[in-house]
Amino acid sequence: MGRVIAIDLGTKRTGLAVTDRLQLVANPLETIPTHTLFAYLENYFRVEEVDTIVLGYPKSLTGVDTQMTQQVLQTQKRLIKVFPHKEVVLVDERFTSKIAMQSMITMGSKKKDRMEKAGNLDKISAAIILQTYLERK
Repeated sequence: MGRVIAIDLGTKRTGLAVTDRLQLVANPLETIPTHTLFAYLENYFRVEEVDTIVLGYPKSLTGVDTQMTQQVLQTQKRLIKVFPHKEVVLVDERFTSKIAMQSMITMGSKKKDRMEKAGNLDKISAAIILQTYLERK
């Protein structure tokens, strides 16, 4: 069984999270520049077996598309084209950034550290998206 990787797509940075091989636990992986996403995934897939790509799907609180919705849908189409043997799944990502920030606070991260380590927020958000997928599966 291959892993599941989650993507929290941003305009500048993209957070990534991945499961263990049994697809039981979601772990933050890395935050990368968004423009390097496909190159990163190609390299990662050479090293790790991945069955499914979970992509955070942004909607407003009222369920309306956001600024990022179209970019995510375009990325989904490209993922399907570039990686045709991988399942690509959209998962609602509402509240993930708030939950990720609260998680960092709960873990004792100081305000200064949270501001300096925005990349941590992205990969923790990706892990929350991935955990949501796993719980629904």
